[in-house]
Amino acid sequence: MVTPEGVPLHFVVALVGDRISAFLLDVLLILALLLVAAVPAIWLAVIGRATSDLAQALAMVALFLIRTFYFAFFELAWQGQTPGKRKHRLRAVEARGGPLTAEAIIARNLTREVELFLPLVALTAPQALFPSAPGWTRLGALGWMVIFGFMPFFNRDRLRVGDLIAGTVVIRLPDALLLADLTTAEVAPGVAFSDAQLDVYGVYELQVLEGVLRERGRPGNAEALATVAGQIQRKIGWEGSSPPDGAFLEAFYAALRGRLERRLLFGKRRAHKHDRAG
Repeated sequence: MVTPEGVPLHFVVALVGDRISAFLLDVLLILALLLVAAVPAIWLAVIGRATSDLAQALAMVALFLIRTFYFAFFELAWQGQTPGKRKHRLRAVEARGGPLTAEAIIARNLTREVELFLPLVALTAPQALFPSAPGWTRLGALGWMVIFGFMPFFNRDRLRVGDLIAGTVVIRLPDALLLADLTTAEVAPGVAFSDAQLDVYGVYELQVLEGVLRERGRPGNAEALATVAGQIQRKIGWEGSSPPDGAFLEAFYAALRGRLERRLLFGKRRAHKHDRAG
């Protein structure tokens, strides 16, 4: 993918098997949550404080809320991860390199209703959808699930329909997430940044910069370093000395990381350069 700064970043697309394993783990957690949510309704029905119809209605509401919002809630809170994805070190990201938006998260997860849950109901209990559903309804629902279920096998980036609609892709997280030596590297002489210059960027840009620095020594990285250094210098209005691109970016990475960590101590988190809340 190419970032808004014009820098190509290379990620490993998640394997279909890993995505299935993560999804099954999330389904197990959904079932556990449903069992917990059903306890109050069962208890009310047993002690006679609610009719069976009311207990059934409460259970159906719990089923709808948990099934519909489980995935979206965790991906919003954990930046593209659910408990299943986190266990398997997967993350949903914006396919064009920008920040993952709430709209994309909601779109990719609501589509799951059409991809899986609706045909699953039609397969197991077609009368719940159509009281006079014909016998071939189950066969049609099974074919629907097979077509959408196998779609990730037939495209290069292993995208499901929700990914295509939302413009997302699921990737494997790299083993090394932080470069420990960047914050301890010797700062180039004459390179210092003001708080105003550092506040131009946020956590997302820090991660992008880290990815570029991690690629040092590989073919084409010198051009990427020069491009990113030029973009940052123009963005922050840099008027200081001009050290080598790598040294400048190392110094900026260390300063930006320190600035973000200090702000985080006071409860201020800037997710990306467009985030004004931080």
